[in-house]
Amino acid sequence: MQNLLLFCKQLKSKSNPRKAKILQGFFKIEKGEYGEGDVFLGLTSAQIKEIAYKFKDLSLKEIQELLKSKIHEERVAALRILAHKFQSQSCDTITRDSTITCDSRQKERKKIFDFYLKNTENINNWDLVDLSAPKIVGEYLFTTTRSSKQILYKLARSKNLWERRIAIVSTYAFIRQNKFEDTLKISKMLLSDKHDLIHKATGWMLREVGKRSQTILEKFLKIHYKNMPRTMLRYAIEKFPEKKRKGYLNA
Repeated sequence: MQNLLLFCKQLKSKSNPRKAKILQGFFKIEKGEYGEGDVFLGLTSAQIKEIAYKFKDLSLKEIQELLKSKIHEERVAALRILAHKFQSQSCDTITRDSTITCDSRQKERKKIFDFYLKNTENINNWDLVDLSAPKIVGEYLFTTTRSSKQILYKLARSKNLWERRIAIVSTYAFIRQNKFEDTLKISKMLLSDKHDLIHKATGWMLREVGKRSQTILEKFLKIHYKNMPRTMLRYAIEKFPEKKRKGYLNA
């Protein structure tokens, strides 16, 4: 655990109390708010990324310890390391003379994917979900069978806010490959969700669909826009021409 102690020490050495206070308000840490109990050191994203890369060889056991931490930046860094581990096991990076097989790399990716899903209770703020879910859950499921993707629908029905956000944001990996079916189905499931953070995430994913096919997005909107939460709709149509955007908002 020596590396873990050194890692935490380096993070804390960069702490900025003034910035930490700003982040505490931004991430809603007061009693009853979604980030209740989170502690911030006040690091920038670039600082966390730099330190995480230095310690990219931390074990899953050490990463799990970090995910249990109340310190927000420790969880951010843990997920950055985990995403790096997952990405490094891509079959695309295998060279012709490599002794590592694609099958062995897929097993490692499955191990990381399973680890992620077992730790969703600690992936408990919107930035933690957004930086990790597409890169791990989404990318893993994109390469698996249709039946494997049912885990996303289970997460979308979860009582846990962050698991529902993981469900929709993970589909960003599919959208990047011009596959929209799961995004649209899960968006439909989340139309009646009560939480603003789900409205924003769903609208964001719909907007990403629209960037690639406005026709597909508008087909979805024509059926559902009257029942969509206002925030979700605003996010979804943000890139539309002004006249069309106002048309949806004023209808």
